[in-house]
Formats: sequence, C-alpha cells, structure tokens
Amino acid sequence: WCVNNVLSRSREREYKSVFKMATVWKLVALALAAEIVLVSSTSYKEGDKVLVYVNKVGPYFNPHETYHYYQLPVCRPDKIEHKSLTLGEVLDGDRMALSLYDITFRTDMTTKKELCKVNFSENDLELLRNAIEDLYYFEFVLDDIPVRGFIGHLEEGSFLPHNHKIFLWSHLHFNIEYNKDNIIYANVTTKDQLPISLDGTSVPLEIAFTYTVTWIPTELSFEQRATRIRDDSFFPKNLEIHWLSIINSLVLVFLLIGFVVIIMTRVLRSDFARYNIEDDEDTDDLDSDDNGWKIIRTDVFRYPPCRNLFCAILGVGSQFLALATGILLMALAGMFNIHRHGSINAAAVVLYAFTSSISGYVAANMYKKMGGDSWVWNINLTSALFALPFFLVWAVINSVAWAYGTTRALPASTVILLMALWLFIGYPLTVLGGIFGKNYAGSFDAPCRTKNISREIPSVPWYRSVFVHCAIGGFLPFSAISVELYYIFATLWGREQYTLFGILFVVYGILLSVTACISIALTYFQLSAEDYRWWWRSIFSAGSTGVFVFLYALFYYCKRSNMSGLLQTLEFLGYTALTCYVFFLMLATVSFFASLKFVRYIYVNIKMD
Repeated sequence: WCVNNVLSRSREREYKSVFKMATVWKLVALALAAEIVLVSSTSYKEGDKVLVYVNKVGPYFNPHETYHYYQLPVCRPDKIEHKSLTLGEVLDGDRMALSLYDITFRTDMTTKKELCKVNFSENDLELLRNAIEDLYYFEFVLDDIPVRGFIGHLEEGSFLPHNHKIFLWSHLHFNIEYNKDNIIYANVTTKDQLPISLDGTSVPLEIAFTYTVTWIPTELSFEQRATRIRDDSFFPKNLEIHWLSIINSLVLVFLLIGFVVIIMTRVLRSDFARYNIEDDEDTDDLDSDDNGWKIIRTDVFRYPPCRNLFCAILGVGSQFLALATGILLMALAGMFNIHRHGSINAAAVVLYAFTSSISGYVAANMYKKMGGDSWVWNINLTSALFALPFFLVWAVINSVAWAYGTTRALPASTVILLMALWLFIGYPLTVLGGIFGKNYAGSFDAPCRTKNISREIPSVPWYRSVFVHCAIGGFLPFSAISVELYYIFATLWGREQYTLFGILFVVYGILLSVTACISIALTYFQLSAEDYRWWWRSIFSAGSTGVFVFLYALFYYCKRSNMSGLLQTLEFLGYTALTCYVFFLMLATVSFFASLKFVRYIYVNIKMD
C-alpha cells in the first residue's frame, strides 16, 4: 500500500508539472499567433482622430543602424507615451511613441498648422547637421503604415575646394489615401515649403515646424493595401520577379542531378556485377582480387571520433531543417503580413524554442546507436551548440548598439523574455527529446561487421584530397542558390519586403537535392579510394557551403551595398557568420544522412563472406 501511495503521488506531481508546461506552451503559442495573425482593418468615421506614431531615424545606407526619433532635437510632447509593441516589432528595432500631429479622418488641412517651435542651441544644430550629412531619414507609423522622409537636404557646392550646404525640412505634407472608412496608404512630401538653411546661423535659432494634410479617395480595397505599401518608392527597388534566372538555375541543377544519378547508377551496376560473382567461383581468388570500396567493408562502419560533437551537429542541423521548412510553409500560407513588423523574426524565435525537441531526439538517438554512454553531456552539448555562439555574438553586437544608443539594442525586458523562452521551453524540450531519443534508440544495424584493427589508408592524388572534396561539395550547392542569394541579402540587409516565397521554397528544395546528390557522389569516390573515413568528410564537404556564402557576403558588403560604420559592419559580419553557421549545420546533416543511406545500400547489395 505504501509503495502504491508513493507511486500515485509521484504520478500526480508529474501530471501537474506536465499540465504547467502545457499551459506555458499554450501561452507561447497564443503569443506566436498574435505575432503572425493577419492585421484586421481599422474602421474610421469622419472626424475620428488618426494616431501618428514617431518611430525611428537612421542613415539611409545603414538599414540596421536606427535611433529613436526623439533622440533628435525635434518637436516632442511633455510626456512621451510609448506604444505597446510585439516581440517582432522590438526585434525589428521599432520604438514607437505618440506624436504631436493632430490628424482627423477625411478632414483636409490646407492651411499650415504649427506643430511646435524649437529653440536650437549650437549642440542641437551640430547634431542636426551631422544627421543630414549622413542622409538620415525618419519613419512614422500611421495606421500600421510606415511613412518615411528625409530629415533635411544636402546641396553640393564646388568640388575644389569641396563644400556643401545643409538645409532642414521644417514642413511636412501628409498625403493619405482612403477607401470608405479604411486608410489604404500614406506618405509625406516636403515640396510645399523651402527648407531652412543651417549654415552660418546664429544661436539660439528658433524654427517653427508645420504640417498640412490632404485626403485622397482611392478605389483600392483594404485587401490590396499590402501591394500599395510594397510599391512604395522611398527605397530603391531590387526585387523584381526573376523568372529567367530561376529557370536557368533549375535547368542547370536538374542536369547536374541527372548527370550524377545516371553516372552513379551505371558505375554501381558495374561494381555490383564485378563484386557479386557466381557462387561456383573460387572464394579465395575473390579475396585476393578485391579492390575499391568492397575491400574496406570491415572498416566503413567504424564509428567516427568525437561522436558526441558529431551527433550534436546532426541534432541541431535537423532542428534548423525543421525550422526553415516551417517558416517557408507559414510564409506560403500567408501567415506573415507586410503590416506586422518583424513577424518572421518572432516566429523564428518561437519555432526555435519549440523545435528544440527535434535536436535532442536526433542527437541522443544517434549517440545511443553509436554506443555512446555520456548522453547527459550529449544533450547539454546539443542545446549549447548554436545557443552559445549566438549569445556571444549577440552580446557583443548588443553592447555596441547600446553604447551607440540605437534602437537595435534590445531592452532588458525583451532579453529576459528571450532567456526565459530558452530556459523554460527550449532547454527542457531538448532534454525531453533527448530522453525519448535515448530510450527509443535501437541498434545501428550495420550491414558489415567491423574489425578491431583498422586498415591502412592508401595515399591519394591531390584531386581526391579533403580540400578538393570540400571545395566541390560546397561550391555546387552554393551555385544552386547564388541567384536567389542576392535577393535574400537585399531583404535582410536592405529595405525590401521579401514576397517571393514560392520561388524561395523551390530554391530551398533544389539546395537540399543538390547537396544530397553531391555528397553521395563524393562519398562514393572516397570509398573507391579505399578511404573509410567518410563520416566527418560528409559533414564538412557539404557544410563548406557556409564558407562560400560568407565569401559572397563579403563581396555583397564591399561591392553591392553602401553600408559603413562600426555598428553596421559588426552587425553585418556577426549575424552573417551565424547564418553561415546555420547553413553548415543544415547541409552537413543532409549530406551525412544521404551518404549513410547510400553506404548502407551499396553494402547490403553485395555478397560477402
């Protein structure tokens, strides 16, 4: 009775803990739904107040170096009221606050209305001059529509000696398009008043800021609002639909895959015919004539060194494959709205936490199959394999952003939220997945018995070296995505809203297919050279694609962008290195499992003693 009582209490505590964890997961799922839900239309009546939020300012060519609008000496209320932001908006660098603009629905304001008067000191003027020289733009938000314009105007003078004139825009004209009771689009212009010169002015300088409003009826429906916003011409357009380049890549990739499949099929058929001789032939003669990949059958399934790290890479790579697939499927389903700032970032953070169980399961399952005993250390290594490098890179970048005072520095509340998300959801799910993976792991079931003493590996020519294999295994998958890579970089490090998710999903499938085919071919060539150390080679051959992506990123930064400054450079290099690390983990996982499937297949289909 005592034992049953203790067991029942233990089960009750387990049920309560599971119920609490399920409650936490439900709350996080609701938060995710709030991030990615489609924005519903806001209906107005004539004369209703339309709120205008000031958001951020920053250099035009440094998209990730942004500051709060009220850090400039501009019109501001006595008490600044900030808007409640979602996780995605905070991660995107938004810091919205109420402005002094008094705009009412469908009420034109043709006469200039004074917003405020500002007395500028010499320090204020110097701050404005520096901002205008760096081509600072501002961003307001009106009914979830970003409204952008420049702080001032720079007029170049003579070339030798070089000089320029600096002007400040003190008047803004709002053009707001509406359809019945919905706002469709809004922008600002500065053409109605000449700018004010900031050169050679005496201090203190008093400037009156004014604005006007024009309401324009349109036939566009609210459902077409996203298209109207996307076609905004404030930032340069680079993301045209590039069907010709995609078709060209598809043809090349299918030819490559077909070539590999046909060649490998013919070669394997020849090998099987040579190795699987008739049963009536002399077995001793066969053993003396063995060469190629059959002769290393007693070593090919010898487990690799550093199994703990090896299995952790496979676990985290599987997690990111699931995460990338989930993000693309959600995007194809239309779950990311152009109005919702940073919704993809928020979805990626939450999905990373929830897919941690996949990494724990795959890593612990493979580690157990390979005869590993330190499964606790394996789970901890798996959970830290990406989280630790990410935290170190983020800590450096966030510290620099905090020192600069930019909005890219995450507030303490968001940092605590993200840490809690990993500590209370991500890490426990990794442990839970690891426990299931360890308990449900069977035997490795290698088709060939492994001898205790390994064979000597013969020397190989230079074109079969590790470096050449990695160069080929990395360059070919990179060439499959090189066309789309420019548009991805223009989205991540530019001003674009990526909407070609169908094309991106196709390119994603091509990337995985090419990686699998190339890894199988390279593994076959390695085994044919009587080198059985294919385990780690399959990881690095395809994982080296991350190196090519990083080299392309350096080219993009130097030749295709105008980014500059310590903060922007540090953020670009840091987060790009993490992205390339994710490429390494994902493609290394695809390469290994494809190679493992291939190696099992060829050794199952030959006759052995």
